[in-house]
Amino acid sequence: MTEPHELTALQQAAALRAGELGAVELVEHALRRIERLDPTLAAFVTLTPERALDAARAAEKLLAGASGTAGSRRAEPGRAEAGSAEAAGLPPLLGVPTAIKDLAVTAGVRTTFGSPVYADYVPEVDDDAARLLAAAGTISLGKTAVPEFGLPPYTEPAGRPATVTPWDVRRLAGGSSGGAGAAVAAGLIAFAHGTDGGGSIRIPASVCGLVGLKTSRGLVSRGPVGGDPLGLSVSGPLARTVPDAAAMLDALAVPVPGEPFTRPVAGGESFLEAARRAEPGRLRIGRYARPMLPELTVDPACLAAYERTSELLADLGHEVVDLDPGTDPAFVEVFETLWAVLAHGHPVPLAAEHTLKPLTRWWRARGAAVSGPEFMAAAQAAHNVSRRVIAAHLAVDVALTPTLAQLPRPVGWFTDGGDPAHDPADDYARQQAFTPFTAIYNITGQPALNLPLGWTEPTDDRPVLPVGVQLVGAPGADRLLLELGASLAAAAPWDDRHPPTW
Repeated sequence: MTEPHELTALQQAAALRAGELGAVELVEHALRRIERLDPTLAAFVTLTPERALDAARAAEKLLAGASGTAGSRRAEPGRAEAGSAEAAGLPPLLGVPTAIKDLAVTAGVRTTFGSPVYADYVPEVDDDAARLLAAAGTISLGKTAVPEFGLPPYTEPAGRPATVTPWDVRRLAGGSSGGAGAAVAAGLIAFAHGTDGGGSIRIPASVCGLVGLKTSRGLVSRGPVGGDPLGLSVSGPLARTVPDAAAMLDALAVPVPGEPFTRPVAGGESFLEAARRAEPGRLRIGRYARPMLPELTVDPACLAAYERTSELLADLGHEVVDLDPGTDPAFVEVFETLWAVLAHGHPVPLAAEHTLKPLTRWWRARGAAVSGPEFMAAAQAAHNVSRRVIAAHLAVDVALTPTLAQLPRPVGWFTDGGDPAHDPADDYARQQAFTPFTAIYNITGQPALNLPLGWTEPTDDRPVLPVGVQLVGAPGADRLLLELGASLAAAAPWDDRHPPTW
């Protein structure tokens, strides 16, 4: 008999509407898995079981009230979900458990931003992403773990155990959406909300074997609080399947008045419809695997996944060519200047500065030293970089890169085992070596999709590990990426792969 956590989010939604599964039953099942597995994974920082069960009971009442329409229809799992929900006037994902990243504020629920400075902070408003996911019927089980202020690409917050990948609990789950990645990969929830300011969705998606979409700038609201006036950081989904990611994006990609960025995707068919069609037509795929910093190298396993995907794309009929991405090492200094200033996005009382992690203090000190004119110059340089990179990518429909340059890193690898005296500059150098392909697309605002198309061979001291590849589209090409991703998933499925913790 299929267990509830083995169902995709869309299959869970269909089973709920067909009366094959109860919302309370589904939430209780997820909470039991969290109770059993999360002490090892450290995916959640805050759980809200009472709120979740109340929401599940409310969902069951709605489902019972619609039993004469969609509720009495036995939907084929993963296929008839949206139509039957709309026919009954139900939210499309009614009753499906999820979780909200702890960098997004949630009304009445503690939001720590990964820092002890905010250990007792309870916001009065919801992030638009949290609000929109609730409107789509999902039930949040709580907040997923993040590093302090989301600054590094790993999740080892102060005072908490490191968040680890379910594929090898000795290795980090990535960051800053590390808790979201671990929760979805371990089957605690079927999909989760993430944010991505320099790779923070794609990195945990790669090391946890998931689909992770960094959405186009302006597609998903980051209001009402914000904290990133440059628009580097966007909200998006992490999921085990492309259709689930598309369904979450349909819930998130709702226009919100007052957003500072132009909405890049026109109306029309839903993201889920595009993913289900999975027929992107013959595309010109440009590829590159050379990091901007020439001294960096790419692990052979990451290159193997990149080469395998290149061959798979060619076998599907696409034209695969080498691409000069239009980047140069000068971009790194621009990004660092902007990132250092954005490290001040969360106010910290002067008396509490000493409680911050060494890396956070290092970034904030660098940001405090940036003058107004220097920040303006960096912001203008970022626009110039974007123009060059986007123009270079116009030569192709989609770009292919490795997502990361290294396999999942062991716990403590970035921080010398958690030594409080470790050098933040060395920490950051290791971050650059780990993820040299992601941050450029936060500058340009282009959508970028991680797919788990590579897998290592097991060795005596290492189990099978997922290896992601990154697909990048023009601004607003989120549908195309999901459609291409779904076609690749059909050609090289990963549905039967589960981590040891499953």
